[in-house]
Amino acid sequence: MSSELSLISRPDQWDISEKDFPKNEGITRKLRFIINYAILAPSSHNSQPWLFKIVNSMIELHADMTRAIPIVDPEDRELIISCGAALFNLRLALRRFGYTSAVDLFPNPGVPDLLARVRIGENVVEAEDEHYLLFEAITKRHTNRMPFEKKKVPEEVLSELRAMAAVEGCWLNIVEGEDYRNALADLIAEGDHIQGANRQFRRELAAWVHPNRTRSHDGMPGYSLGMGDIASYAGPLIIRTFDWGKGQAAKDRQLAAGSPVLAVLGSDAETPAAWLKTGQALERVLLRAQAANVSASYLNQPIEVPDLRTRVHDLLKRNGYPQLILRMGYGHEPKPTPRRPVSEVLL
Repeated sequence: MSSELSLISRPDQWDISEKDFPKNEGITRKLRFIINYAILAPSSHNSQPWLFKIVNSMIELHADMTRAIPIVDPEDRELIISCGAALFNLRLALRRFGYTSAVDLFPNPGVPDLLARVRIGENVVEAEDEHYLLFEAITKRHTNRMPFEKKKVPEEVLSELRAMAAVEGCWLNIVEGEDYRNALADLIAEGDHIQGANRQFRRELAAWVHPNRTRSHDGMPGYSLGMGDIASYAGPLIIRTFDWGKGQAAKDRQLAAGSPVLAVLGSDAETPAAWLKTGQALERVLLRAQAANVSASYLNQPIEVPDLRTRVHDLLKRNGYPQLILRMGYGHEPKPTPRRPVSEVLL
């Protein structure tokens, strides 16, 4: 990390502490506190497309469609996956603070933006060891887009990650073998070529990239992409104006091929409910990886281009729908990206 990046302060929302839980206050205040953990979930372009509504002893999760990314995500698939990741954090935090809960997905067909209703149980329970392990990783998990160390991730950790996806009704396919890894890396590079040549895609992406010193509570500050302060001011203009696909393709192909782990997270169905489950599986996998000090980031370009997504499916030789491509490994802890405070995401 450059010296100028090290001067950037840590966003306030990441400094939440369980010691501050308002145990002597009413249920509304407690649930509002718990939502602080939900908003730390990852999201496409760090768009944070979620809204919450507290109704008595219940929390509703709504999609914030004003934060849709229509060029890269025309069906709102990634948007719903992002909300699913927030939903998992919410479930985990509720359990950590002693609450049982029951989740109804898409409880009202007439209101498609109401993604889930979480009913809080009356019984207070102790969290199990696994819940503690995953909960403690919430504030430590950050997307790491930098190259990883050439250190192998143990097979027992990979087995755990597969199991985490399965708990949420999804699957995690570790891409093994040089030929298969190179084939997937080629698809990632091809996706960069296609997206980089698309002016609408570039304009949409540039709108979510901000200078390092931004006061914005969303999007991707330049430091998250490896930019120093000066470069971060020019970054959006460069992204918007030039076809950078060729250069990015070479960089991402090397990044993919050099990562200790390449994996595809997928579902058995292709429905909004399946996407919401995928988001919950994603966050469970990421938190379990973080608990083992394994970082992750995304190379979703082939999933975002329909023709390439079909080729990813064919490469895997399995039933189901590939939803996300993950790269994992060991590396320095990155600085977290900003989050909207709870006051901005409450209905």
